[in-house]
Amino acid sequence: MPARRAHPHASPGGKPTLGCPLPRLKTDTMKNQVQLITYVDRLTAGGFADLKALVDGPLEGVVGGVHPLPFFDPIDGADAGFDPVDHTLVDPRLGTWADVKALSTSVEIMADMIVNHVSADSPAFKDYLAKGEASDFADMFMSFGKVFPQGATEADLNAIYRPRPGFPFTKMSFGDGVKRLIWTTFTPKQIDIDVFSQKGTAYLDAILDRFASSGVTAIRLDAAGYAIKKPGTSCFMIPETYAFLGELATKAKAKGMEVLVEIHSYYRDQIEIAKRVDRVYDFALPPLVLHALFTGEAGPLAAWLKISPRNAITVLDTHDGIGVIDVGAATDGRPGLLEPAALDALVETMHARTGGESRQATGAAASNLDLYQVNSTYYDALGKRDDEYLIARALQFFAPGIPQVYYVGLLGGVNDMDLLARTHVGRDINRHYYTPDEVAASLATPMVKALCDLARFRNTHPAFAGAFTLGEPAPHSLTLTWTAGPARATLEVDFKAMQARIRHTDGGAEQVIEVKC
Repeated sequence: MPARRAHPHASPGGKPTLGCPLPRLKTDTMKNQVQLITYVDRLTAGGFADLKALVDGPLEGVVGGVHPLPFFDPIDGADAGFDPVDHTLVDPRLGTWADVKALSTSVEIMADMIVNHVSADSPAFKDYLAKGEASDFADMFMSFGKVFPQGATEADLNAIYRPRPGFPFTKMSFGDGVKRLIWTTFTPKQIDIDVFSQKGTAYLDAILDRFASSGVTAIRLDAAGYAIKKPGTSCFMIPETYAFLGELATKAKAKGMEVLVEIHSYYRDQIEIAKRVDRVYDFALPPLVLHALFTGEAGPLAAWLKISPRNAITVLDTHDGIGVIDVGAATDGRPGLLEPAALDALVETMHARTGGESRQATGAAASNLDLYQVNSTYYDALGKRDDEYLIARALQFFAPGIPQVYYVGLLGGVNDMDLLARTHVGRDINRHYYTPDEVAASLATPMVKALCDLARFRNTHPAFAGAFTLGEPAPHSLTLTWTAGPARATLEVDFKAMQARIRHTDGGAEQVIEVKC
C-alpha cells in the first residue's frame, strides 16, 4: 500500500518475507487464505491453462484457492453454466479434467455441485420428454403430480418459498401426448430432479466421483435449499433438507472433500444452518459493511460480528447481486439486522452512488428475477471510492471466516453497462469479460496493488491461524483482532473519519499499515 508507515511484508531488519514459499496445508479443511471465485473464460479470455498461468504469475501469493464458477458443458446455457447438460464434462472450450487437476497443484479447488436441477437440454430430460412415464429417467424428475398426487390447495401452493416471482412449475407437452406441470424452481430451462430417486442418486454420486478424481477439495452445493419437495411445507430448508445435506456431506467427506452450502436466509436461520454443515456463506456481511460506510454507524455490523458463524466463507461480491434479504426481517416478523427504513436507505444509496446504473439492473428491470438482490459491482456500489473500497476489503479479511473475492472485485471492476445492454440480464452488469490487456491494466492500478498487498498480508500473517476478538464497539468505530500466541493483527476502523489502519506484530515489533491508496 503506497501510503503506509511500514511495508506489510518486511521484517524489522528490512528483509522481505512474502517471497518465502507458502505452506501447502493438506488437511481436511479449506486453506485459511483468500479464495478467488471466477468464471474461467471471463477472467482469462481462455481456459484452465490460462487461469493456472495467472495464479502462478501475477496472482502468486494473492490467492490460496480458486472457485471456478460452473465450467461444465455448456458454460453459456440459460443461466451462465448453472444449467449443465452434462455435469461430469468440462466444457471443451475451457479444457479438460486434466487441466482442472493441473490447477489443483497450484491452488486448492472448489467446484459447484448443482444438486437441484439439470438443463432441459440434458439427454436424460429429453428422453423423459419424448417417452413420458415409459422413459428410464422418468423417476429422476419432479412434477406437480409427483409431489401433490392428491392435488394441492391454495394454501399448499402459497406456502412454497420462492426466490423468484410466480409458482415453480412449467407446463410441458410430452411425446405421449400428456401435458405435465414440471417443477422448475428457477427457469423453464432448469429442470428440478428428485434427489431420492435411483437415477437422481446415481447422477449426484457420479458428480462426486468425478470431482474427487480431479483434484477438487471442496464443493459448493448450489441451490441446495430447494432440493427437497414435501406437500404442506415451504419446500425450502425443511428438516428433510437438512437430512439430505447431511447424507451428501458424508459422501463428500468420505472422498476427501469439504462442503459449502449456499443459502440466502434470515440471519438467525443462517446461524442454525451453520451448526449443521462444514461451511456457509456470510451473506449478511456485504450489506452491513455498506451500511457502516454509508452512514458511519458501526452498531449493526458490530452486532453481527459478535454472533456470525465462525465456519463462514466471507464475501462482499459474487456472481449474483448484493443480497439484502440476509439482513432484513423474517417472513414471520422477527426483526432483522437492519430496520426496514435503514434497508431502504441502503438500497437507495447504492442506486445513487452508481449514478442509477444499479437501478437499471435490479428488481423487475433487465429480466432480473432475483428480487432480493441489488445488481452492481461492489466498487460501483461505493461510488468508486478507492479508500472506502480498501476499508471494506480489510473488514472482510478480518471478519471471522475464510475470505472469498470475486474476480471483478479483485480487479476493482466497474459496472458493465454495454454487456447489460446486449443481454438485458441484470446480473451481467457484474460479469464482465476481461481481455488479457484489461487484466494487466487493472493489476497495475494503485488500488488493486494495495488490495493484492492486503490479500498477501491476510494469507501470510500467523495471527489469522488463531482466535478472533471484537473490541468494545463505539458508535462510529470498530476494532477487530486476531491473536495466535505472540502473533497479533488488529484492524482499527473509524467510520466517521473514514480511516483505517492495521497494527500487527512482525518479529516482535509492532508495525502499522494505513489502509488507503
